[in-house]
Amino acid sequence: MTRTVKLLFALFTLLFSAAIACAADNQVIRLATTTSTVNSGLLDKLLPNFEQESGYQVHVIAVGTGKALRMGRDGDVDVVLVHAPAAEQKFVADGYGEQRFAVMYNSFVILGPAEDPAGVKKAKTTSDVLAKIHSTNAFFVSRGDDSGTHKKELSLCKDAGLTPSGDWYREAGQGMGKVIQIADEMNAYTLADKGTWLAYREKSRLRITFQSDTKLHNPYGIIEVSKSLYPDLNHSGAEALITWITSKDAQQQIADYRIHDEQLFVPSAAQTAMHLDK
Repeated sequence: MTRTVKLLFALFTLLFSAAIACAADNQVIRLATTTSTVNSGLLDKLLPNFEQESGYQVHVIAVGTGKALRMGRDGDVDVVLVHAPAAEQKFVADGYGEQRFAVMYNSFVILGPAEDPAGVKKAKTTSDVLAKIHSTNAFFVSRGDDSGTHKKELSLCKDAGLTPSGDWYREAGQGMGKVIQIADEMNAYTLADKGTWLAYREKSRLRITFQSDTKLHNPYGIIEVSKSLYPDLNHSGAEALITWITSKDAQQQIADYRIHDEQLFVPSAAQTAMHLDK
């Protein structure tokens, strides 16, 4: 074999290997999502069905909403599934993402000790809850991680006229499951999405001390990362996942997902579609 033939063979082998690697990469969808979709067990239920039907594999990166959106801005993932509508809208408006699609919603709840030392069960609003926790020197454990839950905490504190700092407000910098554990150990209150709480409640002494305020509404949206900024991302995979998770079949699977016979999430893609049609 001549030197030229050897070089051509080596080049062909390299290009063939690169093509195989590229094809393999195109079968992987990198999804940045919140810890709540993972801690609740929902994605473990949904994604195997999508993978079987589509042939794609989904690599799930569970982080807070803020970090998930930063990963999208940096082009490190193909698609994001998060729960902070204002931040999601800014992400799209700033050109980092394509259209936002509603997927589902649940609610936030205030967890606390069964004996309720701050008396929040008597509160009428979430602002009253936080005021009672603050005024009674009880502890509130915050995610403190720029997650969707943390963003909600900050918004609620602002509405209540409270500064989220000082001895009463303890930032953990952890995911939802760990924060529930810390709050339990401290005999403290915390804000949690109901899906994660239902998955963790058998492991905790905490109880729901307040819920059913419209301010505790918790919608989730899915967004493909920008095609123009990052043309080399797996856009076909991202679009396939979005199409599937907003489909009638997947939305029914979300509605059917239960823990302890309680529904964790309410599908909302159809409601959004009807709204857009009007």
